[in-house]
Amino acid sequence: MLVGLEAPGRLAFREMISETQYQAGVAFAQLYRDHHATVGLPSPSPRSVAGLLINEGIFGTTPSEPAAEVVEKLKRRFRDATDVLDGCDREHRLSPGKRPTLLVYRVICTDQDALHWSEDDIGNLRVALNALVRLFRL
Repeated sequence: MLVGLEAPGRLAFREMISETQYQAGVAFAQLYRDHHATVGLPSPSPRSVAGLLINEGIFGTTPSEPAAEVVEKLKRRFRDATDVLDGCDREHRLSPGKRPTLLVYRVICTDQDALHWSEDDIGNLRVALNALVRLFRL
């Protein structure tokens, strides 16, 4: 399991989300981290100062730049994922609970504990994860 995926792991363990939805969350988390590291954006919640230093390339990594094609492919894939999530927000704008994109960000990117979220919020999270399942073809 990737560091920072304890919250979605607990949801999958308690069968609040399916294994496939969990895998979509893992795929999105990796894409999010890769995108942010490649374009130089900070992590939303570094686990430690040492982890931040390693992840941001201050020590422990090579200073080489990725090929332009790799960067463009990563940006395109990230844009596709965010477009899919934005579509979920538009389709469920009148639904009770928080926006699907916000919920994905909270549980996947910042590892917020979701075990006590409302059923509406868990449902909206499932909607977003299902959209990512389709995007990632899981």
